[in-house]
Amino acid sequence: MSAPGPARSCLPFPLPTDATQRLVLVALRRMAAHGIRDAQVSVLFLDRFGLHFRKPLVLLRAFMVDVAQSCRAANGNGRIRLAPCCAARMTQDEARLVGILAAAGGNPACAARHLRDLCGAADVGAPLSTARAFNDCLAELGRPLVL
Repeated sequence: MSAPGPARSCLPFPLPTDATQRLVLVALRRMAAHGIRDAQVSVLFLDRFGLHFRKPLVLLRAFMVDVAQSCRAANGNGRIRLAPCCAARMTQDEARLVGILAAAGGNPACAARHLRDLCGAADVGAPLSTARAFNDCLAELGRPLVL
């Protein structure tokens, strides 16, 4: 049996099978690489949600900002590892972010625990409340994130 390659160790998780989770993952990657106002993310959300694309887009942008601020406040460098948009697998941090967004609606205690682990911060109230609002918004649009 051969040892896993470097890509497998850096990207240990498969891509989500759920279309909404995949969209969220691509949006997170693009926002991290190109800024939270990346136009391509807006187009992706418009394609998926139609005229109601603005609310989930704004909430995901706010979640990214809240997570970044929590991580920076906790440990100074606030490094979260995200893969390029074309990567065929996920990093552990990406899996956590998608999991946090999915768990925020039904299991906020689990989402808070993962946020604390990801950011190293004791206070994760802002990103947790934004994640819950994002999850609720997707549920209203008929595309809830599920674990």
